[in-house]
Amino acid sequence: MSEIILENVVKRYGNVAVIDGLNLTMEDNEFTVLVGPSGCGKSTTLRMIAGLETVTSGEIYIGGKPVSHLEPKDRDIAMVFQDYALYPHMNVAKNMSFALRLARQSKTEIDKRVKKVAEMLGIEPLLARKPAQLSGGQRQRVAMGRALVRDSGTFLFDEPLSNLDAKLRAQMRAELALMRQRLEKNMVYVTHDQVEAMTLGDRIVVMHQGIIQQQGTAEELYKKPVNKFVAGFLGSPPMNFFDGILGESEGQLMVSGDGFTLPLPDEVKARIQARSEKAVTVGIRPSAFLLSPASGRQVQLELPIILSEYIGSQSVIVSNLGGQQILIEVGSDTPLTANEVLSFAIDPESIYLFDAEAEVAL
Repeated sequence: MSEIILENVVKRYGNVAVIDGLNLTMEDNEFTVLVGPSGCGKSTTLRMIAGLETVTSGEIYIGGKPVSHLEPKDRDIAMVFQDYALYPHMNVAKNMSFALRLARQSKTEIDKRVKKVAEMLGIEPLLARKPAQLSGGQRQRVAMGRALVRDSGTFLFDEPLSNLDAKLRAQMRAELALMRQRLEKNMVYVTHDQVEAMTLGDRIVVMHQGIIQQQGTAEELYKKPVNKFVAGFLGSPPMNFFDGILGESEGQLMVSGDGFTLPLPDEVKARIQARSEKAVTVGIRPSAFLLSPASGRQVQLELPIILSEYIGSQSVIVSNLGGQQILIEVGSDTPLTANEVLSFAIDPESIYLFDAEAEVAL
C-alpha cells in the first residue's frame, strides 16, 4: 500500500509560510494532480513528499509510515524532474539502470527491467545513445523510464512536460495516460497546465497561496467550482466575471449589472434564499454564449465583435459588455466581421454566482 497522507503540513522559509497547515490524502493506485499558478506551493509539496525539502511541522505518511525524518532513498519513491536530470556521459541504458546498479541488483534483473520499460515507452532502439543525441521528447521518456525501472510504490512527476513544444506535450500526455492504465501505482503529478491536470488526473487538487482550494474530478471542479479562483483557473478560455446585484421582479430572482439583467433558476433562489440587493460576482463561461434566438427564460444580448481569433474548430471572440472586455467561444464556421453586432442567448442554468467579498460560490 502506498497511500500518501499529509497531516497539518507546514513549510516555512524564515517567516514566510509557503505551505500552511496542508491536509491531503492521496489514495493507493490513484493519479493525483496538484495544479495551480506559479508560487502556489505545489512543487514544494511534491518535494516534501520526496524528501527533497524538509517539513517545518506536521507529518507525511507513505503506506501508513511516517516518513518526514527519512532520507529520499528510504521512502520507496521515484521522481521525474522538469529538466530531465540525465547523466550526459552515460547512454540511455545506463541512465535508466543507474539506481538499480547502485542498489547492486543482478545484471540479469537490470537488463530485464530496462528492456521491459524501454519497450513500454518506445525507446528500445535508443538504449545505446547518449542524451545529447536525443530529442526533448526522447529525453523525457528516458527520464520517466529511469523512474519506472525502480518499480517504486510511488511515482512523483514535477512538471515533466513543461519543456516540450505543444505537439510533443499532447503526445506525451497520451503516453502518460496509457502508462497510467498499465501501472497500478500511486502517482502524484505537479503542473500549472490545466489541460494536463484535467486530462490526466483521477483527482485534481487546486492550490493557491499554499492552501487547497478544491479537490475532485475534472468534471466536479469544472461544473461546481467552490469559489471564484477555481472557476477562473479551470477552463480555457477562462470564465468571464461581472459585478452584479441580486433583485426580484414578479417573484423571479434576477441578477443585474452594467449592460445586463439576467433571470436565475428557481433552485438558485431557494438555495441562496433570495438575498435581494446583495452584491455578487457573476460568472459566465465563454462557451455559454449561444448564437441562437433566445427561447424560454433565456435573455438576448446584443454584443459587438471587437476581435476574433481562429483556433481550429473554435473561434474566440473578444467583445464588450457594459464597458468590460469579455470572451465568447463559437464554432469556427460562424461568419465573423469586425465591428459587427451579434445576438447571443444565455441560458440561466449556465450562470455562476459568487459572494462579492468572500468569493465563495453561492
